[in-house]
Amino acid sequence: MSGPLGWLFDAQWVIAGHAVLWREVIGNLFGLASALGGMRRRVWAWPVGIVGNVLLFTVFLGGVFHTPQDRDLYGQAGRQVFFVAVAIYGWVRWRQAQRAGSESADGEPAPAVVPRWAGVRGWIQLATIGVVGTVACALVFRALGSWGPWADAWIFVGSFLATYGMARGWIEFWLIWIAVDAVGVPLLLSAGYYPSAVLYLVYAAVVITGFVVWWRARDEGRPQQVTAAGGVEG
Repeated sequence: MSGPLGWLFDAQWVIAGHAVLWREVIGNLFGLASALGGMRRRVWAWPVGIVGNVLLFTVFLGGVFHTPQDRDLYGQAGRQVFFVAVAIYGWVRWRQAQRAGSESADGEPAPAVVPRWAGVRGWIQLATIGVVGTVACALVFRALGSWGPWADAWIFVGSFLATYGMARGWIEFWLIWIAVDAVGVPLLLSAGYYPSAVLYLVYAAVVITGFVVWWRARDEGRPQQVTAAGGVEG
């Protein structure tokens, strides 16, 4: 890629002898902003997250795009695609729920969702997809030559579950993110994606705070909730 766009695509810093792409840092900062918006239950968290997903998709295909890391993390790249798909679902769902609600006391838009526990059915759904999905993806990623296929598979599946749980308003999605971060930091450090590893540590602090915030908000008055089919239920 040539010209100004190519320069921006390839722009990098050298920190302690390691090349770091601008788009890896910027993509993770958009992801952090999205997490903060999700903690406050603001609709804008979804489109902001999508921007970060698009940037990071190119970062984690290091071998394809010949980045300084030059390693392909197919799970990390693939989850960005799922993030975008689920983010669109969450964006629409939260927007519809917000419109069905009202303004908050300070005149700001009301939070788009009221936190709730997933319940037994939700946990069975999450656990089943988590186990089956991780095994299936690990086999695929290993065949593709992904770096750390089992860890990469869990990060891929766990990230999908956490994002889906956020869209549904399930408090447990924060706990899933903690499990993803616990695996993601060692994997990213071993693969040389240092900015992403550092941001994962920052995410961990945000996730713990977010869990407490959502847990405390679970008893708020429940507005009308939007169903997965797009309808409204009382």
